Amino acid sequence: MTHRNRRPRGTLTGRLVGALQDWSVPRQLRGAPGHAKAAESAMSRGLRPRLEQADRVGTSICPYCAVGCAQLIYARDGKPIAVEGDPRSPVNQGTLCPKGAATFGLMVSPGRLDRCLHRAPGATAWREVPLDWAMERIAQLAKRSRDESFVSRLPDGTRVNHTLAMASMGGATLDNEENYLIKKLFSAGLGMVFVENQARV
Repeated sequence: MTHRNRRPRGTLTGRLVGALQDWSVPRQLRGAPGHAKAAESAMSRGLRPRLEQADRVGTSICPYCAVGCAQLIYARDGKPIAVEGDPRSPVNQGTLCPKGAATFGLMVSPGRLDRCLHRAPGATAWREVPLDWAMERIAQLAKRSRDESFVSRLPDGTRVNHTLAMASMGGATLDNEENYLIKKLFSAGLGMVFVENQARV
């Protein structure tokens, strides 16, 4: 029976015997001393915390809603390697919701846009444009649409001062102050009726 345990690990039987010997459940059932040691495996003994690789830790605020959960950004060689909740914060006390916990993916995703793209009417391809040009273009088109569709009074004389040609869909990364300003600008300033937020969808 002893010779079976000496079979080369490269064979199927050898790998099976090795896996059974490394399996922690039999050791725990036998009552092996030390709970942590009894539950160890060859793989778990070699594991190291990913945060151990960081050479710098910065602080940030979660970008996803207006709660303002504090985050710790762990970086190595100037690049983020992990995002955790900040336990010093009285707001979230080190915890993060699923969206906040996904902040790392948002930061390093190769699909994340970090520049302005514009597709002209009738064009089939996007082109990169400067931010200043894009903001000016948006302002001009918004004013033109508002001026062309603005209604001061209904046929019965009721004053409405609104436009039905424009709408706003806010995102869940906007905080309370930004949403307040958006509502004031779009409703009171431009007369937009349709002002909604993605967080309600």
